[in-house]
Amino acid sequence: MGIWTALALGLLCIFVYLRKVGSREAGLPPGPPTIPLLGNLHVFPTEFTHYKFTEWARKYGGIYSLKLGPGTAVVLTNAAAVKELMDKRSGSTVDRPAMHVVDRVTGGLNMGLARYNETWSTLRRTAHAVLTPQASVRHLPIQQAEASQLLHDILHQPEARPSHSVIPASFVTDNQAFFTHIRRYSNSTIMSVIYGKRAPRYETPETIAFFNVQHEWDAILEPGSTPPIDLIPILKYVPERWAKWKRDCARTRKLQRELYFGLLDETKERLSKGDENGSYMEEVLTRQEEFGMDREITGYLGGVLIDGGSDTTSFYLQSLILALAAYPDAQRKAHEEIDRVVGEHRMPTLDSLEEMPYIRAMIQETHRFRPIAPLMAPHCTVALEEYKGFVIPKGTTIYVNAWGIFHDPELFDDPENFFPDRYLLTEHGTKPGVDGSDLRPTLPFGVGRRICPGRHLAQHSINLNAMNLVWAFNFTADTDAGGNPIKLDTFDYERGILTGPRPFKCKITPRSKEKAEIIERAFADAGDTFSKFEVGLSPEDKEFVAKSRVRI
Repeated sequence: MGIWTALALGLLCIFVYLRKVGSREAGLPPGPPTIPLLGNLHVFPTEFTHYKFTEWARKYGGIYSLKLGPGTAVVLTNAAAVKELMDKRSGSTVDRPAMHVVDRVTGGLNMGLARYNETWSTLRRTAHAVLTPQASVRHLPIQQAEASQLLHDILHQPEARPSHSVIPASFVTDNQAFFTHIRRYSNSTIMSVIYGKRAPRYETPETIAFFNVQHEWDAILEPGSTPPIDLIPILKYVPERWAKWKRDCARTRKLQRELYFGLLDETKERLSKGDENGSYMEEVLTRQEEFGMDREITGYLGGVLIDGGSDTTSFYLQSLILALAAYPDAQRKAHEEIDRVVGEHRMPTLDSLEEMPYIRAMIQETHRFRPIAPLMAPHCTVALEEYKGFVIPKGTTIYVNAWGIFHDPELFDDPENFFPDRYLLTEHGTKPGVDGSDLRPTLPFGVGRRICPGRHLAQHSINLNAMNLVWAFNFTADTDAGGNPIKLDTFDYERGILTGPRPFKCKITPRSKEKAEIIERAFADAGDTFSKFEVGLSPEDKEFVAKSRVRI
């Protein structure tokens, strides 16, 4: 064979191979049409990915595939498929796909996004050892105390924006102070539980630092927001001056490490002085050798726990208020039930929830109506799997489309509207006669071995504050110059892997003078609990605390 013939054959082989790149292999679930080389990359959404994924699910089915260059992704928008593949076969679907931008920021030490390896196993074992249901009960006093401040803050400043001299412009909430009150609550609660240090103000330096870095981090993580580096590895070598994503990663890594390790070092110093207050990281540091944790791993464990517990709770509560203001009939029913069970003369307790089926339904419906992680973090298979006649190869990226499941018209009547009654009509909120047994109540917190380890703590915060807010306040839509209600946009949400409503205007008023007085007393009574966690405060925070105690 001559050299030219060999060269021609070689080029032909390369051509044939390249034509196959991006095409859907036999046995894969169906999906959108592909084009050579790119597959479906040219139509992959760059923001609000769950909307497009849900649109494709209605066309191609509850399990469909995407070709991302030479790689494969499978999208699950079917509760039965999620239960089977992500829960029952979690040993095969426990991995995360390679995510260069994540490793660039975290060095592979973010428990939620780390690959399935020994480091992840160490992080997971440690988290499960300290974040037990029993341990979460120990932290109820600070959760209840912080919840009393949230009510107090909203009572005194529901709408007028506080001074934002040190708050980044991206966090200004369009004259709606309740947004920042909720953010302060969720961040202060999780910092107190994890690190033993609270944030008395939204302007507390650690709180501002957290929301600053979290804003950057969520934007990096949203599917489609960065170039497909894992599919086109040569992009790693683009100089930083031409690669904005590299600069974003470097900035986010710096901000994360300053926050995570600053809080860790403060906790370690308190331990050395014998000034413990029962935080989770005190236990981790004490048992560091037993858990096999070094400083790097410990710092990132604490970081991912405040990441997961701060944004998620605040987004949930903001969505709840949006739903209550936008759906006054649901709010009326919630008010009627909580008034009947709790009454006028005391605040709700977690025990009260057992007697309030409508409030429980409202809590479930908020998870369904606006899931905090509508597309969850992607999983990856470590072994070939078969399901319903389809082949899912090893190394396949799996997206769990929680939004698509919770808004499936085959499962739910009128899924685009907020209707807590659906959970009174059937156990899982599905249409009468539709089997909803595959819809696990923990789905909003993740699936399989990657389910959120702090879900018990988070659910306590959600339950407590949902009851408190309904008991204490009326939430109504803002009005125009003519006094007519302004329709709230319940789809106006932030972009990101975790998402909550953009700041919206609503009127918040106390439901009675007696309830306002009870809120004042509860905040005053919380002072002793607060003081245990008011450590290492800035001069401004100390001044704020002193004034608030005098005011009480």
